[in-house]
Amino acid sequence: MKKQELIQQIREKRTFLCVGLDTDIKKIPAHLLAERDPVFSFNKAIIDATAPYCVAYKPNLAFYESMGVKGWTAFEATVEYLRTNYPNHFVIADAKRGDIGNTSAMYARTFFEEMNLDALTVAPYMGEDSVVPFLQYRDKWVVLLALTSNKGSHDFQLTADTEGERLFEKVLRKSQEWGNDENMMYVVGATQGRMFEAVRRIVPNHFLLVPGIGAQGGSLEEVCKWGMNGDCGLLVNSSRAIIYADGTEAFAEAAAGEAKKVAEEMGRLLDNA
Repeated sequence: MKKQELIQQIREKRTFLCVGLDTDIKKIPAHLLAERDPVFSFNKAIIDATAPYCVAYKPNLAFYESMGVKGWTAFEATVEYLRTNYPNHFVIADAKRGDIGNTSAMYARTFFEEMNLDALTVAPYMGEDSVVPFLQYRDKWVVLLALTSNKGSHDFQLTADTEGERLFEKVLRKSQEWGNDENMMYVVGATQGRMFEAVRRIVPNHFLLVPGIGAQGGSLEEVCKWGMNGDCGLLVNSSRAIIYADGTEAFAEAAAGEAKKVAEEMGRLLDNA
C-alpha cells in the first residue's frame, strides 16, 4: 500500500485505529474451542465487527507461533481473509525481525512475497545490512523500533552519547539513510507522552505506529497533541482493550463497541487538528 492510499483511508474513515490481533487461545471465548480453527474463528469475527472503525490490523506473531503449525495456519488464514474481504486495510506483521543480511532477506521473502503483508516490524540493533533487505519491496513498509512503551525501554533507548544524542534519536537519524517516509515507519509507544515532540523534530513526515493505548494506559489525546502531523501520520494500535472486551458469545459486538468509541474519539481529534 502506498503512503497516499493509507492517508486517504484515514481521511475517508476518520479514524487511524489499528486493531492488534494478539489472539491467545487461552483467552478467547470457550464456545469457540469447538471450532476446527478456534483462533481463526475468533479473528474472523473480530475483523468483521471492527473493520468499519479501523484502517489497519496488526497480528502479533508470538501469539501464533506459540501454537506451532496450528498457529501458523491460523495466521495464514487470517491474512488471507483480510486480503480477500478487506483489501483496503493495512496489515502489519508484528514480528520484530532483524538479523544478518541474508537471513533478513529470507524474512522479507516470507512476509512480503509469500504472505503479501503490507508491513513488518523490524529491530534496528544490527544496523543497516539487517534492515535494507526489507526495503527492497515496492509499496511494502518497514516499521522500525524506535522508542517503545515497555518499562525496559529506558535501559537502552534513552541512553545518551557524549554529545547528548539519545539512542532512539540516533536510530531515527541514521535509518533515514536507508529508507524514507514512503517505505519506513517507526514504533513509538503511547506511554512516552511528550517524547513524541522529540521524535517529530527528527521525522516530521513519517508515519508512527503507536502501541500502548487502552490496557497499557497511554493517552490518545497526548499522542495526538505531540505526534500528529499534517497527514495525521499516526497508526494507533489497541489490542486487548478491544479484542477481549467481552468473554461471552457477544464478544464480537463488544469489540465493535470498543473500536467504535476509539474511532469516534479519533474523529474528533482529527477535526480539532
